[in-house]
Amino acid sequence: MTQPQTKQRKLNRKSPLIINAFDMGCPGLQNPGLWKHPNDKSRNYNTIEYWTNLAKTLERGKFNALFIADVMGGYDVFNGPQNLTAAAKSGAQWPINEPSAVVSAMAAVTKNLSFAITFSTISEAPYHFARRLATLDHLTNGRVGWNVVSSYLDSAARNLLNGADLPPHDERYVRAEEYLEVIYDLFLSSWSDDAIKVDPKTGVFADAERIRLINHDGKHFKVPGPSITEPTPQRLPVILQAGASKSGVEFAAKNAEAVFVNDTSPEGLKGKIDNIKEIAAKNGRNPDDIKFVQLVTVILGDTHEAAIEKFKEYKDLSDLDGAQALFSGWTGIDIGQYEWDQELQHVESNAIRGFIEKWTKRLPGDLENLRKTREYLANKISIGGSGVVFVGTPSEVADEIERWVDVSGLNGFNFTYTVTPQSFEELVDYLIPELRRRGLVWDDYPREGITFREQLFGTEGEDPTYLRSTHPAYDLRWRAGESKEELEERIKKVKTKHFGKK
Repeated sequence: MTQPQTKQRKLNRKSPLIINAFDMGCPGLQNPGLWKHPNDKSRNYNTIEYWTNLAKTLERGKFNALFIADVMGGYDVFNGPQNLTAAAKSGAQWPINEPSAVVSAMAAVTKNLSFAITFSTISEAPYHFARRLATLDHLTNGRVGWNVVSSYLDSAARNLLNGADLPPHDERYVRAEEYLEVIYDLFLSSWSDDAIKVDPKTGVFADAERIRLINHDGKHFKVPGPSITEPTPQRLPVILQAGASKSGVEFAAKNAEAVFVNDTSPEGLKGKIDNIKEIAAKNGRNPDDIKFVQLVTVILGDTHEAAIEKFKEYKDLSDLDGAQALFSGWTGIDIGQYEWDQELQHVESNAIRGFIEKWTKRLPGDLENLRKTREYLANKISIGGSGVVFVGTPSEVADEIERWVDVSGLNGFNFTYTVTPQSFEELVDYLIPELRRRGLVWDDYPREGITFREQLFGTEGEDPTYLRSTHPAYDLRWRAGESKEELEERIKKVKTKHFGKK
C-alpha cells in the first residue's frame, strides 16, 4: 500500500478529475457474493428507490456521472457449456435488468448528475435505438451518453441473433462502425437545427422542408429515415467506448469522446492511453478531445489497519466460483478446465481480447515471479472484478489516485462498490473531500443544468454541448439556415473522408 505523501498537486480548475460511479442493474457487479454482507443493499437493484437514492447521493458528492454497465446474457462459460450455476448462486451479474429504465427517475431527482448507459450494437435495430437514446437526452435535458459495445457473450448472441453464434470479434466492430454511422445520421443529418417552429400563427409545428431522409444503404443496415425524434439538447449524446483489443482501440480513437480504460498498473495504462491518442491524431482528431477513465474499487478505513480488516472481511464473503464465472464470461475461456495452480498462457478467444492479455500475459508493473494461475485469477477478481483495488485511509487512497494520474495521464475514474450504497456514501463523505482539499476535483458543478458533454469538456466555447470540431461526425450536423443541397454536398465530403464512402 502506498504510504501518505506530502506532495500536493493542483490541477487547472478547468480540468478537474472526472469522478463517475459504476453500477449495474444486478446484485453482483464486480464482487460476486458480497450481497451477503449485512450492509449491502444491491438486492434492491430492481426498485426505483435504490436508484433515486443513489443518484441523490452521487449528486451530493458532485459526481460527474453514473456509468451503468450492462450485458445481454448470462455468464455460462465456467464449467460449461451453457452452465449458469456459478453465476446464479453467486449473483455474478445475474439476474440483470435493462439499464435505461431507471434513468428518467434518477434525472427527476437530480439537476446535474449525468448518465452513461451501455447498449450493444447487436441488441436492436439502430432506428429503434436512436429513438430510445434521443428520448433520454430530451428527458434528462442533455445528461446522457452511450457506451457503445459490440457484445462478447455467446449467451447473448444465441438469444438475440436467432440462435446464431456471436460473429467473429473483428466483424463485430465492422458492424458496430456501420451501426454508429446510422446513429450519427439519424441524430445529426435528418433534422435541421431550425426544423421545429411551434408557430401558432402559421400552424406549423415542424417544417417538413427542414427534415430529410438519410437513405442509409449498407452491408448490415438499410435505414431510409428520417429520425422519428426532433433534435436533442446535445444534438448527439456523448459517445463512450471500452474496447481494449486492436479493433476496439481503433474504434475508440475514431469515435469515442470518453474511453473506459483498464489496467493493473499506471505504467501499463499510460501505454494504452498514449496508443489511443496516437491513433486519434492519425485520424485527424485532437487527442485532448478524448477523456480516459479507469475502473477502481476503493475500500476506506479510519486507519490503514482498519481498511485492511475491512478488505479481509469482504474477501471472506466473496464467492470464488462467481469470480471464475465472470472471468470465463469476459474471456470466453472456461477457466474450470485448468488445474487450481496451473498458469494460463497463450490463450485466444472471441470475447474480450484485451481482458485476456491483461490477465494472462506479463504486463508492465507485474512482479517478476508472478504466476497468473487459476487460483491467482479467481482470488484477484473476487474483490474489484476487472479493475484495481485501492485500500487505505482517505489520504492514502488519494495518494494512490494522484500517482495513477501522474504516471498514466488519466482524466478520471469509474468508482465501483463493494457494499452498496455504503461504498458510494464513504466516497462522498471521506474520499472526495480529501481530493477536493488537494484541488483534484471541483468544489461544485460550474452551473446548474450542466450537460454530460460539458461535464467532460467544460462549459466554455461556442457550443460546449456539442461535439468537438475534430470529431468525424462534427460536420454531419444540419445547421440552421443551411439548405438541403448545401448539407448534401458537405455530407459527401465527410463520408468520403471519415467513413470510406465514395
